[in-house]
Amino acid sequence: MKILFVASECAPFAKTGGLGDVVGALPKALHALGMDVRVVLPLYAGIDWNGLDRLEGTLGVPMSFGTAWCGLRMGRLPGSDVPIYFLEHRHYFDRPHLYGPPGEAYDDNLERFTFLSRAALELCKALGWIPDVLHANDWQSALVPVYLNTVEWAQPLHGSASIYSIHNLSYQGVFEPGAIPVTGLGFEHLNAHELEHFGTLNLTKGALYHATLLSTVSPTYAREIQTGAYGAGLDGVLRERSGDLRGILNGIDATEWDPATDPRLAARYDARDLSGKAICKVALQREAGLPERPEVPLLALVGRLVGQKGADVLAAALPRILAWDLQVVLLGTGDPDIERHLTWLAGAHRDRFAAWIGFDDARAHRIEAGADFFLMPSRFEPCGLNQLYSLRYGTLPIVRATGGLADSVVQYDQTTGEGTGFRLDDLNPDSLADTIGWALATWHQRPTHVAAMRRRAMAQDFSWARAAADYRAMYLAAYERRRGHPYRG
Repeated sequence: MKILFVASECAPFAKTGGLGDVVGALPKALHALGMDVRVVLPLYAGIDWNGLDRLEGTLGVPMSFGTAWCGLRMGRLPGSDVPIYFLEHRHYFDRPHLYGPPGEAYDDNLERFTFLSRAALELCKALGWIPDVLHANDWQSALVPVYLNTVEWAQPLHGSASIYSIHNLSYQGVFEPGAIPVTGLGFEHLNAHELEHFGTLNLTKGALYHATLLSTVSPTYAREIQTGAYGAGLDGVLRERSGDLRGILNGIDATEWDPATDPRLAARYDARDLSGKAICKVALQREAGLPERPEVPLLALVGRLVGQKGADVLAAALPRILAWDLQVVLLGTGDPDIERHLTWLAGAHRDRFAAWIGFDDARAHRIEAGADFFLMPSRFEPCGLNQLYSLRYGTLPIVRATGGLADSVVQYDQTTGEGTGFRLDDLNPDSLADTIGWALATWHQRPTHVAAMRRRAMAQDFSWARAAADYRAMYLAAYERRRGHPYRG
């Protein structure tokens, strides 16, 4: 089966969030199932252009103003034979940022990502390789399923099914309605059952109506986005297509995130022998400048310091939490006001709280290994990856029960000792502090439960192989829906 991923991010080449992780890992797991999977990505400024093979010729891409031409380069997803095609167009993509400076967007983003979607389709025809399914991801490639049902009608790609994956519904690709000619589509497509949404041009809405099937990155998030609280204005459309929407929990790279082999750690360990984790804890305390106290619970947070992640709630709860006998380490960047407040708190509590503003991948690994508990008090979380890393490293998550956090962290039962972490429902400073207090009481009063939960968490399978099987089933269903008969190979 032939699958083409169209995306604006793909780790390790270009990444700002979870989308890049998915596109960098899922195709490899699908390839392991015997599928012919390929990826198309813009050739951004930060990518090692010289490390890629230049393909002969140029690709002509139909645009509203005529034909745009681009070069093609080709590489492989690291550690695999999965081809990745890079679209070389310096005007659109040779820029310092993927989408715009922090907090801003490039004025021509509609044109840039129209080009990505049209170029992906033209690439297939130029290669003579017609996918059975085109898998579009987030608003930057949302026009792919729209084009398959419009400009590609009765053309070579007409029979290709489409999947549209929502990685974060907060970002929809919303533009002024008068900009629709930039897409090459006529104003007749600016209607309530295609691209028009409350007087705007909304690319995601177009994809939700045109894609053969829809997916998102966890079962709970699939349900949540069909409600007014989480649907970001598109919950009605999603309810309308609820029978075509599937929630598949993301996976993690189980070789990259493995405490038994991780070269970044002070000691290796696994579920059978956790002694190395104690060594990692002391090493982390030393690195953070905290007292080396193995008996004190060490809490951690790694991620964006923004409202979505509940960083403001944690900042408000920390004065109460830091009055207890515990330690906290934090690594992240985000809202400047939150950053300043956390930095001030760390300075006022040097024996209990260390805050690194910024990001360091190796340090993130060391934090996952050295901490006892991991904090993720998100307002919403389509999937989340850090709780999966934490479970893999035997670091018990303390999470708000939303999205993928609810799907991956099993609530602790202090009667039986079952569970893999601690969950709260209402997000406010008091409920967060109370849940952390519950985790600390468990640490001191029921250490055997903590040890059992660690082993149970580390034994779970959150690899991409599990998720890939679910995606394969969805591709087969989409093919049958589009073609009117099952895939026969």
